[in-house]
Formats: sequence, structure tokens, C-alpha cells
Amino acid sequence: MIVKLFGNRLFLAPFKLETGSRVLESAAGTENNAGIWALEFFEEHRKNDIILNMDCIDISDRQFPRDHPSNMHFFVSSVTDLPAEWIGRFSFVHQRLLVSALNDTLWRQAISELFRVLVPGGWLELVEAEGKDVHYGIGPNSTRLQSIFLQVYENKGHSGDLTALLSLVEKTGFVDIQSEIRPSRIGPSGENGYSSGEIGNFFRGLKRDVIEDGGGIYGVTEEEYESLVQESELEWNMTPDKAHVFYRTIVARKP
Repeated sequence: MIVKLFGNRLFLAPFKLETGSRVLESAAGTENNAGIWALEFFEEHRKNDIILNMDCIDISDRQFPRDHPSNMHFFVSSVTDLPAEWIGRFSFVHQRLLVSALNDTLWRQAISELFRVLVPGGWLELVEAEGKDVHYGIGPNSTRLQSIFLQVYENKGHSGDLTALLSLVEKTGFVDIQSEIRPSRIGPSGENGYSSGEIGNFFRGLKRDVIEDGGGIYGVTEEEYESLVQESELEWNMTPDKAHVFYRTIVARKP
């Protein structure tokens, strides 16, 4: 879906790789990725007779693909603490959808690590969903759900502000920074982004964070939260494509 939003392009960075170039994909084993981007990126270059060396990391190997080319290596590692020997190793680093996994402190560590492992002249590409400028609320239930979502983010130390991420990339020392934003719209079919059910399941995934203290700070019980999600799905279905979430791609070069 993200690739479709950005004109069916797997990447936006203006580099040219050659056989033997090293590429890192961070967060390669997330539920919405499972190595798919890395496999497609490798294959796109292989069709042009360019055989890459790719390292793909995640904090869990649960979603790693079982079958992959021998030049691709999947292993457990954190982007906030990459191997010490990876100094100036990669020509391109790609990462997406970690905005809800890293708080502001961890983001500073992650961007610093990605800068360290890039070769001079190497490119970084980040793809993230906006966590602050959100537009889930189009009715009373989805508006309340959006308010809870923003409170959860704040209480976990996430600003969700991708403009702050842009600033962090610049402060770390990157240059030639570019950014593109695309809306992913929410409706019953998901043809213009996400289906209402997919977004509903995203919010169900936050249930543990919401009710871990009995729901006190958010004012809902587990049953009330599930009802809120279901009613929000109905609102998104009744008014297709009005609710949406922004995706931002950030591209930057290490000088």
C-alpha cells in the first residue's frame, strides 16, 4: 500500500547502486513488512544485473522470510544499537513504520546509528505514518478514539511529529534532505488506502496500552473500548475517504 501511495516506487532516494553495494533494511520483520520490501528491492536490482549484498534486521525474527537469496542476511538487531564494526558499511539504508515503536530518545539514538553505518555519500530513507497530525475523527466515536490514541502516544513518550524527525535528521548531520507526503484514506473497501477494518484492528492492537491500568486514565473499560472501535468503523464506512492518515518519506544523504 505504501509503495502504491508513492507512485509504485520502492524507493525515492536518487542513488545508483552497483553489484556488491551493501544495503541495510531496518525493521525488516514487522507485521506489515515481513521482509517483503527487501525481497522486492533485491529482485528489482537483480533484473538489471545488479546483485546487492543486503543486511535486514529487526528486534524479532518471527516475521523473517524462510526463503531468500543467499546475498540477503536476516538477523536480530536493534537500530538503536547496531554492530560496532558497522562503520561506513552501507550505501543505502531503508527503514519504515517505527514511529510508534521508538520514543523521542530512541529516535535520536537510531538516527545517530544510521548515520554511523552509512558510507560518505550514502543515502538514508525513512517512511513513517504521521502520529500527531492525524485525521481519524469524523464522528463522535472516532473523534474520541483519536483522542485516546494521541494520549497513548504522549504517555509513552512519542511525539509522533514527523516534522521533528526531519529536524533530527538535519541536526545529526545529513544533507540534501527531501520529504514527500501522501494521504492514505480510510473507507469500507480500502481502495484508496486502508479499509475501515484494517484501521480498526490497528486500534485493537493498542487495547493493552489503553486498559493496562483498568482504563482509568483514558476513561474506558475493555468492553467500552471495543465498542468504541466498532462504532468508529461504522463511521468510517458511512463517510468513505474522509478520515485519513499521512505518510511521509524522508530522504537524506550523509556528506
